[in-house]
Amino acid sequence: MHPAFSVIFLTTLIGAGQGLFLALFTGQIFSQFKLMPEQHDANFYVIGSVIALGLMALGLFSSFFHLGHPERAWRSAAKWRTSWLSREVIALPATMAGLFAYGLAHYMGWKTPIFTMPGGTGIDASLLAGLVTTLLTYTLFVCTGMIYGCIKFLQEWHTPLTVINFILLGTASGFTLATALSAYLETALTSFYATWAIIFTVLAFIFRLASLRRNKRITPKSDLRSAIGVNHKNIRQMAQGSMGGSFNTREYFHGKKAGFVKSIKVVFLILTFIIPLALLGVSLDQPSAFIVPALAMLIQYLGLIAERWYFFADANHPQNMYYQQIS
Repeated sequence: MHPAFSVIFLTTLIGAGQGLFLALFTGQIFSQFKLMPEQHDANFYVIGSVIALGLMALGLFSSFFHLGHPERAWRSAAKWRTSWLSREVIALPATMAGLFAYGLAHYMGWKTPIFTMPGGTGIDASLLAGLVTTLLTYTLFVCTGMIYGCIKFLQEWHTPLTVINFILLGTASGFTLATALSAYLETALTSFYATWAIIFTVLAFIFRLASLRRNKRITPKSDLRSAIGVNHKNIRQMAQGSMGGSFNTREYFHGKKAGFVKSIKVVFLILTFIIPLALLGVSLDQPSAFIVPALAMLIQYLGLIAERWYFFADANHPQNMYYQQIS
């Protein structure tokens, strides 16, 4: 498939925003249930919410460059009963609204418990908003991943690993960003977030390698013989059917040589996983050093752009058997 950078930025930016929110709420939950020292400074959660909202807004804005008629974008939600894209269009602003409510609750200091749990833990407005937004966040992850995972004829995408990788890569990038933010604001959460960022990055590495291994072993379900109904061993295509380019040659093939695509795979594995893991390990020993997690965040996001480009380029549309054969 042809990787569209508008969609690449959409999926990576909203994924990082979703992951950052999950990191913020995880830190609050751990503090609320006395699993680590309670954080009394609300600025961390407010600033983090603003950054997460900004990332998701940038992702939403970038998606408009992929539309032929942006003024009709509102119609994309009409088929929510059958279309994962329509469900994503609904889930994204809903998640942003929940995230706004979460940040607002911290900014306004709504800490009065609405009700108390049996163990004595009070549940305030920020916790309720966080719980609702967490459900919306995972709903959005699933909708985004299933846009690609539900396409049966693209065998590289039609696997549960597609949704799992969207969730893990977004969460890992969000926790890396939370590590940098925590170091910048000099909170006591830097080592906590660095630890979880390492865990999610390792998990994302494992499942991404699993998807690469699976895709390498795929046997195409169709070939020239099955397509034209001629069961002959020696079928050779001499031309693509046209002398010039067309929609099919532009939109369903990346146009790059095999060596370039393989190099992108190596690049994204190094930038998304190897280097950030090393830098996050340094952050565990030097939690006050902002530059280290900030560099890990920047490098990891560049790797995510390369990873998402490879994700799209790796999907081999069946029509390429015909339109990529040049006479």
